[in-house]
Amino acid sequence: MELPVKAQPWLLGRQRSVGKDRGHRGSSTETLKGVVAQHPWRWPKRPIYFYSDLHADADAFLASLVASGGVKKTGSADCDFKLTKEGRRARFVIGGDCFDKGPSNLRLLRVIRRLLDKGARVRLLAGNHDIRIKLGIRSVGMEPDPLHDHFFIRMGAKAVPFLKEVSDKYLQGVHALKGIPSTRECKRILYPPKRWFREFPKLAQWAMPESRVEREIRRLEEKGASFEEDCAKAGLSMRRVYAAALKWQELFLQPKGEFAWFFDLMRLADQRGSFLFVHAGLDDRAAKLISRHGVKQLNRLFQDHVKEELFEFYYGPLANIIRTKYREVDMPLTHKGIRLIHGAGIHAIVHGHDNRHHGQRIMLRKGMVNFECDATIDRNTRRKEGLTGCGAAVTIFHPDKLVMGISTDYPFIKVFDPASLT
Repeated sequence: MELPVKAQPWLLGRQRSVGKDRGHRGSSTETLKGVVAQHPWRWPKRPIYFYSDLHADADAFLASLVASGGVKKTGSADCDFKLTKEGRRARFVIGGDCFDKGPSNLRLLRVIRRLLDKGARVRLLAGNHDIRIKLGIRSVGMEPDPLHDHFFIRMGAKAVPFLKEVSDKYLQGVHALKGIPSTRECKRILYPPKRWFREFPKLAQWAMPESRVEREIRRLEEKGASFEEDCAKAGLSMRRVYAAALKWQELFLQPKGEFAWFFDLMRLADQRGSFLFVHAGLDDRAAKLISRHGVKQLNRLFQDHVKEELFEFYYGPLANIIRTKYREVDMPLTHKGIRLIHGAGIHAIVHGHDNRHHGQRIMLRKGMVNFECDATIDRNTRRKEGLTGCGAAVTIFHPDKLVMGISTDYPFIKVFDPASLT
C-alpha cells in the first residue's frame, strides 16, 4: 500500500482537514490560534502512536504499525516483525473497536498479543463494538433479568462473523455440539422472553428517557426478527450459535483462556500530558467525573461496572465515552464540561469512532481541540464506503511538540505544530 512520505502543515490540508462547530466564529485557523494560545499544552514524555477502529483487519493494523516507524516487518507472516529503536521508546495506544466487520477478529488479537510479547508499551482502550460483544456474550447463561436479557440479541448481525469465526476454528468434528441442547432451548436461552418488552421499560425508566427506551425496544424487535436468518446465511444453526457463545466465554472470560488478557488490559481512557485518549468523546457527566476523581478513577469505575453492572454501564455516563458522536441524541458536552476538562489539565481529546475518508481531522468543539483519528482502514468499511485499496493510518504525538497524521487516503503527512500558531 502507498503511504505518504512528504509532509504538509495540517492547516493547509484539503478535504476538510480542520473543522469547527457552530459555536466558533471566524476562520478555523484564527480560532485554533486562540484556543492553543489560551492553554499551553503539556506534551507526552515519549512518542505515542494512536490507532483506532481496526475492526478485525490484521493487515491494516500491521501496515499501520509499519507506517508509525515503531515496527519493522522481517517476513511475510503476521508474527514476523520487530520493534525499532523508536518503537521500544514509544507508547502504542489502540483506541477501541478491535471487534466486528472482519475479516478475522482472532487473527488481529494475535497480532496485538505478539506486539505485547515483543515488549511494546501497549494501551488498549474500550470501543463500543468491543463492549457490545463482551456484554452480549457474557449475558448468555446469566440469571434471567430484564436489564440484561436482551444484550445478546442486541448485538445483531454484526456479531455473526465473529460467531462464525469461533465456530469454524474451534467447533469442528462430529462431537463439536455434544451436550448442546435443542434448537428450541438454545433460542430460549439466547433471546429475551416475551415479558421483556413489558418489564424492561418499567425498570429502565430511572436511567433512560422515554424516547430512548422506545428506541431500544424498536432495535430489539428489528434485530430479533432477522438474527436467526442472518445466522443461517452464515451457515450457523441456533445450536452452533449457542456453542460458539460458550466457547467465546471460555476463550475470553476464563482466567486461562487464550484471549483472557484482552479485557483485563482494557481501559476507558488514557491521559498523557494535556492529551486525553478515548474511543469516542466526552459529555458533561464524564467531564465532571474526570474533574473530581481523575482518569485513574474513571478507569477503575469502568472495570468494576463492566464486570458487575452491565446495565448501569451500558446506559450510564461512562458508556457515552465509547459511543458519542456529539449528535442531538447524545448526551451533551457544553462549555461547562469543557471548563471542567480544562481544569483537569486536558486541552485536546484524541479519539476515533467517527470515520473520515481523507485521513485525520482536527475538530474544534466549544473551545476544545479534538483529533479525529478514525481514518477508515478496515477493508469491509472501505469497500462499503467506496474507498479503494488497502487502508493504514496512525496519528503520532511526539515529545518534540508535533502531531503527525499519516493515512493511505491523504497524499501528505499532516503535521500540526502549535508553536507555529503562537
